Amino acid sequence: MKDFDALYFVGAGGIGMAAQERYFLAQGKRVAGYDRTPSDLTRELEQEGVHIDYDENPDLIPDYCRDPQRTLVVYTPAVPDTHQGLTYFRSGGFEVVKRAALLGVITAHSKGLCFAGTHGKTTTSSMAAHILHSSGIGCNAFLGGVLRNYNSNFLLSATSPFSVIEADEFDRSFHHLRPYVAVVTSTDPDHLDIYGTRENYLESFAHFTELIQPGGSLIVHTGLALKPRVPEGVKTYTYSRDEGDFHAVNIRRGEGTITFDMVTPWETVKDISLGVPVEINIENSLAAMAACRLVEVPLDAMREAVATFQGPKRRFEFWLKEPGQQGRVMIDDYAHHPDELRASLTSVRALYPGRRLTVIFQPHLYTRTRDFAPGFASALSLADEVILLPIYPAREEPIPGVSSEMILEQVTSTKKCIYSKENLIKSIHLSNFDVLLTAGAGDIANLLPQICAEYKQQQR
Repeated sequence: MKDFDALYFVGAGGIGMAAQERYFLAQGKRVAGYDRTPSDLTRELEQEGVHIDYDENPDLIPDYCRDPQRTLVVYTPAVPDTHQGLTYFRSGGFEVVKRAALLGVITAHSKGLCFAGTHGKTTTSSMAAHILHSSGIGCNAFLGGVLRNYNSNFLLSATSPFSVIEADEFDRSFHHLRPYVAVVTSTDPDHLDIYGTRENYLESFAHFTELIQPGGSLIVHTGLALKPRVPEGVKTYTYSRDEGDFHAVNIRRGEGTITFDMVTPWETVKDISLGVPVEINIENSLAAMAACRLVEVPLDAMREAVATFQGPKRRFEFWLKEPGQQGRVMIDDYAHHPDELRASLTSVRALYPGRRLTVIFQPHLYTRTRDFAPGFASALSLADEVILLPIYPAREEPIPGVSSEMILEQVTSTKKCIYSKENLIKSIHLSNFDVLLTAGAGDIANLLPQICAEYKQQQR
């Protein structure tokens, strides 16, 4: 990297790209890029010093990114190969690499705590980063969500030997990593547009376990179909809420809190209180603390950090929480896989038993909807009322016959409908909701300020 003065990011507004842009800004490099549309994140990056254009025209690329010998070009697989900027760089002899490959380079000479899994990896990696940072040990963290504690998805340390990485299985990106501690939270099939079959998906995770550094460790959730292939000398540990080398006992719930004791192979850590007290965070915190325990973070520091962890944005994030037992509640969650959605709805039900639950869900990707429509419908049926938005396509073109109706027709809730984004705000009777959950990995979060404003307007 010493040979490069500048980096150009194609897809600069992606959450994973943003962490790398911030890292290289901190290294004194000049950073620029392209993204399709402005967002809160791109505006923050621009204020921090990243030059971002929103037009593919290569003429807009700044002069300091036009020397092939001094400029590294980074792209995300979500950007099509026909992108004009990519075509310009490739035809001009620039070195062009995937984001995942660059992340592998950045972290190759550190002790990486790498968190993989169909779901849970953003929260567990974020929690581990917060534990290391709060303990004073520090880390360089490259995360897939903006931590509310820091309002950033990137943490920097000039002295820590540790990196914390959200290891993304999409496009086999996590195969560029060399973990010191690898965590696998779940292996429920996903991204079948990439992998084709469940067997190929599991094989990709098995290969990930082969990449662990000598003397390192694997921490894997109990009961997974995964068959790890760890190198000789790598230790394997298991975890879950109720069993495994790391598990919880003496779980106490009440008054909006969850407290438990963590059993490890060496001791029992008493009275761990969750800063975000939802059921799934018992297991998430166990995975994060297990990884930190293996790199010798003091137990008291772990306990204090878990209690102050506010979570990543869009991971069970409260937007409205009125006082009193009947106060209105509005929660947003990134859940975009059937198992994530079921866990989110189950957590809401546990927090607010007996309350009427409305969910607004935006399916993410045509292929995921095609492959998992029955699972989505089953999870959504846990709600009293279901509102679906059209599919958010992201990188995909429409697939004939695949739409949100595939999910809706299988939902068993008595109240169910589909609204366009444009009609949602004026169509939903917001004043009548009791507990509202919005979910999905698309742009549904952009509607949340409007929903809150509409609700407050109706209360006047």
